[in-house]
Parts: sequence; structure tokens; C-alpha cells
Amino acid sequence: MTTTVKRVITKKPEVLAPAGTLEKLKTAIRYGADAVFIGGNAYGLRSRAGNFTYEQMQEGVEFAKRYGAKVYVAANMVAHEGDVEGAGDFFRTLRDIGIDAVIVSDPALIEICAMEAEGLPIHLSTQASATNYETLNFWKSEGLERVVLAREVSMEEIKEIRQKTDVEIEAFIHGAMCISYSGRCTLSNHMADRDANRGGCTQSCRWKYGLFEVDEAAERSSMLGGEEEEAFSMSAVDMAMIRSIPDLVENGVDSLKIEGRMKSIHYVSTVANVYRRAIDKYCADPDNYVFNQEWEDELWKVAQRELSSGFYYGVPSEHEQLFGKPRKIPAYSFIGQVLDYDEETNVAVIQQRNNFGVGDQIEFYGPNFVHFEQTISELWDEYDQPINRAPNAMMTVKMRVDQPVQPFDMMRKQR
Repeated sequence: MTTTVKRVITKKPEVLAPAGTLEKLKTAIRYGADAVFIGGNAYGLRSRAGNFTYEQMQEGVEFAKRYGAKVYVAANMVAHEGDVEGAGDFFRTLRDIGIDAVIVSDPALIEICAMEAEGLPIHLSTQASATNYETLNFWKSEGLERVVLAREVSMEEIKEIRQKTDVEIEAFIHGAMCISYSGRCTLSNHMADRDANRGGCTQSCRWKYGLFEVDEAAERSSMLGGEEEEAFSMSAVDMAMIRSIPDLVENGVDSLKIEGRMKSIHYVSTVANVYRRAIDKYCADPDNYVFNQEWEDELWKVAQRELSSGFYYGVPSEHEQLFGKPRKIPAYSFIGQVLDYDEETNVAVIQQRNNFGVGDQIEFYGPNFVHFEQTISELWDEYDQPINRAPNAMMTVKMRVDQPVQPFDMMRKQR
């Protein structure tokens, strides 16, 4: 008689989502994130993100705690002379606010945090390019609890790292990939005088470039390639590991990180929702887990570029860069958020975020991967007057819905 042993996942990995603003923080947590990472007004790498004041951090921490979620602060800049001034006060304030950990790459900032903000956990940023277990064990000896692996680490390397260290492992699973080694790039410095490693990256790798052949005798040039082809590219496609949740869980990754602090609540809600669903399904019953194509289809609704698995299963080729005629990606507009719903009349109160109107085919979605589509048949303004369209930003409108909705559910439509 053969006995079948049922596999049990003893530790479910954390879903870690980006939160460039307080609204994004709350959205990410409502849509399934176990933790969010934010930036303060100093020491981070996203100077153009909606970085948090101390008061906003306090509100974010209080909101997260109501959901049992955590808040991490990225302080991952490469510090030059003068940059560390005030860092001790900064880290102490974060500790006192109740921030769960800081994400740091510079050894000086790590030492200042450890010495002057005792009790505040430190996570090593991906900017430090940790790619082997000896490195993780070194940082453990320095008192760090978690290491965010370099994006260049393969799945096989993660497996070995997990076997040889008990430091918590965090790995990127979705979002933009840097064409340079874990963000160690100076293109922006040279081309726009904005320091990529001190928060000012212009994403020069995403610019359009031409490749020219120069005839020195005639001192003229002509571009190689036709109108349909990208003549030259340094732009990587985005990462999406939704098909690899079993490998990530089985190889002991503790935190699954989504990139995108500067992206919209449409992106944050959609991506957090998808990975929450997939991880819960796998961890609940790994032996009978089946990948759901709807999860990947959902991610395409907020995709800006092609998607790949990055370095996890091999070195990316030219097919993981944006060469040639781009694939036509379905474009969806985030058009509204539910404020309230009346069960008796099936009327929802909507805050408009983009133009929509009677006759439009739209989709509602909410936490726990709830979706439905309908055609808008009736629309009223906030004074209950019938209207055909909702053209004004952030206006309040009412509409009849085909199924019940909840506050903070989202509306979108295909462009």
C-alpha cells in the first residue's frame, strides 16, 4: 500500500508592494499586500516619487497595523560626503514612528542606523548587489535581518543561498528591470547631470536611440534600420514571475517584492491582487495547485512593456530587450473608484478618475480577485441629475451596477 504524503507550506511568503503615496499605501494593503515599502524625504532613490513626511508615515503605520501589515522605508542611496548629515535623527524618528524596517545599501548609513537607532531592523537593499550566501552571512554578522537579492541572481542560486544561510531573503518578482547591474548606473549622471544613485535617475536607458554609420570622407551619417525596427536599445522588458510562484516558495524566498513606487493605484491594486491570489492558492494546496491564465491576463491590463522572467532561468537575450516593433499591449484606463453602494437600489457612488459615460463597456474589480463587466446604462451627477458622461476629474457620479460592489473597488475600461 502506497502512502501519499501531502506537502504543507509552513511559511507563506510576504507580498511586498510599492507605495509612492499614502493613497497607494492604503490601496496596496487593501488589495492584499502584507507589507509596503515607501520613501522618506531623504536618503532614498526616488526623488520624484510622492515621498512621505513623518506625519504621513505615522498615518500609514497606523493604517497598516489595522490590517496586520508592515511598512518599510527605503533609504538606499549611495551616500557622498555630506549626505549622511542628519541620518541619525532620521532613523531614530522612523523607529519611534513604528516603521518596521529600513532598506539601506550604503555601509555608512547602515552603521549610523545600527548605532543611533537601536531596535530599528535593517534590510540590505538590492543596490548592494548581494548575489551569494557568503555575502548574506556577512550582513547577518553585521546585524541585518534581511537581504534583498540582486536582480541578477538565478533560481538555482537562490536555492543554494537558502540552504546555506538563515537570513531572510527578499526577491523582486514583478516590475521594471534596470539595464545596468542592480541599478549601478551613471548614464543619467553623464547625460542629464542627475545622479541615479542619489535619487535623480532620468531613466536614460528608456530613451529612443538611433544607430548611425558615419562616412568620414563625406562627413555624413545615415540611420541603420527601417521605421518598423528599433535601431538600438538599452531598455529591458519588465519582470513577471506569476508563473513561478511554486519555485519561489519552494526555494525559500521570504518576501516577494513588486517594483513601482511611481506607478498608479491601478497598477498597485492589480498586481498586488494577482500575486496575493496566486500565492494563497499555492500555499493552501501545493499538490493540487494549477496556474490560472486569468492571473497573467490581469497583469497585462497594467503592463507597459513586454514581460519576462529576468535572470531567474538564464541570462536575458536580445528578446528580453525592447528591440523591433513593439507588441500591441491591451491598454486599460483606470476610470473610477467606488465610494459607496446602496444594496436596495443597486446604485454605486463613484469618484471619477478618467472620462467615461453611458454606453461604455467597463470592468469592476476589487480585493480577493473579484471581477465583473457591464455596460453603463444610467449615470447621474451628485445632485441626482441624469448625465451622459463624467468628463470632470475627481467628480462624484452615481450609476446602476449589475452586481454588488464595495468601497475602494476600482473601475477601468479598455482604450
